[in-house]
This record gives sequence, structure tokens and C-alpha cells, in this order.
Amino acid sequence: MTTSPETAVLPNYDWSRFKRVLVVAAHPDDAEYGLSCAVAMWTRAGVEVSYLLLTHGEAGIRHLDPAEVGPLRAQEQHRACEAVGVTDLTLLHHPDGQLMESMELRRDIAERIREFRPDTVITANFELEAYGTFNQADHRVAGLMTVDAVRDADNPWVHRDLDLPAHKTSRLLVVNPGEPTHRVVVDEESHQAGVRSLSCHEVYLAALPDHPKPEEFIPEMLSQPDGEHAVSFRVFEQI
Repeated sequence: MTTSPETAVLPNYDWSRFKRVLVVAAHPDDAEYGLSCAVAMWTRAGVEVSYLLLTHGEAGIRHLDPAEVGPLRAQEQHRACEAVGVTDLTLLHHPDGQLMESMELRRDIAERIREFRPDTVITANFELEAYGTFNQADHRVAGLMTVDAVRDADNPWVHRDLDLPAHKTSRLLVVNPGEPTHRVVVDEESHQAGVRSLSCHEVYLAALPDHPKPEEFIPEMLSQPDGEHAVSFRVFEQI
């Protein structure tokens, strides 16, 4: 019996080589839509995971002033990191809702790559169409600039003003892509840690009355044709 593409089970990804993982995202909460479940499992296994957020998400709550929202969302992100064992969080000050493709942004991401020296970099889906609609502009810019910054970090003649040695990342993963190549199955403990991490964004979620509850939403995101809970990735081993 053949399996239709709609019900095909993705191959399990072997993440046993992970030692240091850098997650690059545009906003607080971006890593909490499934990815944090896998992060919880990795940190429990001794993998060092660092988050780099390009903005403070200050434009994300319509009825509150950005000057108030930025610090609130940063606090929520710190709690979300604690829920999945991440102790290293960097938030940059690029303007939320206005990320631009630029050498400045590439440089900032490349700088963190050279500092942290990860073997694995993960970013979110940056396709034009994603999640059943058009992907948010910051997400698209963040992903593309991360791809370029991974290469920049490995080129000693790019961003020479950083005065940091070049670093080659072994692999790049894109989480929740339109056409995933692999999955990472998560256990129940990691699944629940991921739910708690999204729940930490209380102020943000309260401003989205139609947003499903994390305990309902995350299981749906992770649901697989064979009944497993897993996070989907597009994996690039040669970058």
C-alpha cells in the first residue's frame, strides 16, 4: 500500500551531533511555536542553546505603547527561555515591524555567530506564503539575513571590523517550513515544556483574543500522521 504525500511520515533527524545551537528569530514568542519543544529536549540532553532575537517585539500589541511593550515582552521571553532550559538570550534593538535587509543586520547576526560559535543555526520559515497566509515581513527578513550571516561569519574578509575569528557553522535548520525534509520527535516532557514556554507570553497572548490556548495549539502544531508529536524542519547540511 502506498502512502499519499499528505500522510507521509518525515524521516527522523539525528541531532546527536548538536553541541551548540543558535536560534535566530525576529521577535519574542517566535521560537515558542513548536521549536521550543525540541529545544527543551536538547537542553535536557546537555546541548547548549542560545537565542538571538532581532527585536523586542515592541510593535506587537496594538493598544499599548511600544515603549511599554518592549520591556514587557523581553521579560516574557526570559521566562519562556527558563521553561525550556535556555539561559543565554540576546535581544537586539532593531525596530519591530521594520526589519530591513541590510549589511547592518547581517553583521549583527554574524557577530553573534562568531561569538557563540554554534555548530547549528536555526531560523524560522521565511517564505512569502506561510502558515496559511502571507508571512509577516520581519520573519522573511530575519530568515534571509540569517542565511546570509551564516556565510558571512565563515568569511574572514567580511565584517573585518568585528575583530572576531571566522566561524563555520556545520548546518542550518529552518523550522516549520513549507516543504520540510525531517522531523524531530519530542517526548511528553518536552512537549509540555514547550506549552509552558508559549504560555509565558501572557500579555502578548491576552492581546490576541482569537489565539487558541497554548495547551490546545501546540499539540495541533506537533501532530504527525503516525500519532507522534514532532517539530518539522528543512535541513541544510552544506552551507
